[in-house]
Amino acid sequence: MAAPWYAAGLRFSCLRCGDCCRGEPGYVWITPAEISAAAEFLAMPPEQFAREYVRREQGGLSLIELANGDCILWTQQGCRIYAVRPRQCRTFPFWPEYLRSQSAWLRAQRRCPGVGTGKQHSLDEIAARLKENYD
Repeated sequence: MAAPWYAAGLRFSCLRCGDCCRGEPGYVWITPAEISAAAEFLAMPPEQFAREYVRREQGGLSLIELANGDCILWTQQGCRIYAVRPRQCRTFPFWPEYLRSQSAWLRAQRRCPGVGTGKQHSLDEIAARLKENYD
């Protein structure tokens, strides 16, 4: 099997700019375990967190999005639950759609100023993030 195009690794550092958290409609999928972790982080019961921050969508659970496309947990200071953010957020930009090709990675780079900068992630680290997307 041939090595992936990113075998030498890829650079990414989250700049906490919020570009991936704001302005675009979409879904941030969240599991019950992630709801519990976020609720604990915010010192509230999971049921309250779910009522205030979660919606049911397409048979799953997603964080609420404001009318302008911002994630409900985004503030001017950044993500309120960054330390315990959902897997979807933790694994960005190491998503299958961005790792398909160099041109797809460049699309991610146009979307996020942290892509292509900062820490060099090894092939093993990238593989672990990819696997996390499917766990």
